[in-house]
Order: sequence, then structure tokens, then C-alpha cells
Amino acid sequence: MLKHAFFVAAFLAAAVAGSPSGRADEPTAAQRMSKPGPAEEMLARQTGQWDVVASLWPAPGAEPIVARGLVAERTMIGPILQEIMKPAPGSSQPDFTRIDYLNFDRVEGRWKYVSMDTRFPVSIMPARSFGPATEGRIDVQFEPQGFVGFGAEVEGRFMVSDMAISGSDADHMLKEQHVMMADGTGKSWLFVRYEYTRRH
Repeated sequence: MLKHAFFVAAFLAAAVAGSPSGRADEPTAAQRMSKPGPAEEMLARQTGQWDVVASLWPAPGAEPIVARGLVAERTMIGPILQEIMKPAPGSSQPDFTRIDYLNFDRVEGRWKYVSMDTRFPVSIMPARSFGPATEGRIDVQFEPQGFVGFGAEVEGRFMVSDMAISGSDADHMLKEQHVMMADGTGKSWLFVRYEYTRRH
């Protein structure tokens, strides 16, 4: 264990110290990949507070359950965009916390996303894209997972889902999640929509 820790520390030190060629003006791959690029600049422009309207469709064709009076705080942690969503002060919504992280993995050339939400026992939901954003839209696919359901008994039914992240302009963002339950129907539907409006 000690040898492994020493190796990792030595590797990281060498990666950021400079080029193996010895040229001081030649950055290492780690240094190049660590510099902010267009993806990080796009994320940085989204920092600040946003008003949120959340809609949930529990089944195909069902009326949505709409929650207003939510606020999201977005900050950058290095190259990663962190979002923390809660009821706004004075809101009538039940208390909850939803946290997500979004980052473009420059080595793999794709987006990484993860969310956590205290409203449902859904645990941690990791997702990833197949490549970069297309026309400003980021599409990620979640890992399949069991869903508790909305009834009195635990369904534990597996579902597959994706999320599309887009923005019509600098002050309006949208996240839409579609799901398909492992119930033999093969039907997918819009499950959750988050509509963001920037606070000024």
C-alpha cells in the first residue's frame, strides 16, 4: 500500500512538473489537458443562481406533477460545474437537496455527469455521453438502475434513462430525462423536466 501511494504521488508530480524531454517550454499532456477549453468556458458561463420549475410525469400520458419555487446554485469546482438545487427561501415546497456535477473529460472526449437527489431513494446516478456536445446540446445516458416506484410496495423495476441538457439562450436552460421501464412494453416517455431561468 505504501509503495502504491508513493508511485501515485511520484507519477502526479512528474505529470505536472514538465516535459520528459527536458524542454521547459514544452507542456506535458496532463498540463495541456488541465487548461480550460471551450467546454469549461461554456460551463463557467452558467454559474450563478437560477430559478427552476420541475415537472415529473409518473407514467406515459399522465398529468405532470409540477414543482415551482425552486432555486439552483451553480459554481465551478476546477473544470467541473456543480449544481445544488433546493426550495427557494419562503417556498412551500418540501425540503430537499439535489446535487449534480457536469464535466467534459478531455482525455476521453465525452461528457461525464452524476446526480444525487434526496427526494427519492435513487442513490447516485452516473451518466456519460458518447462524444462532445452537438449544437450546444449535451446528451448523456445513465447507468441502468432499479426504481422504487410510486405505489405502496417497492417495485424495484429496472429502468434505463437519458438526459438532454440544452439552452435556448444565456438565461434559459433545460434538462429533460426520458425513461424506459423494464416492464415488457418498450415504451419510453418524458419523465422529468427542469426549466431554468437565470436570476439577475
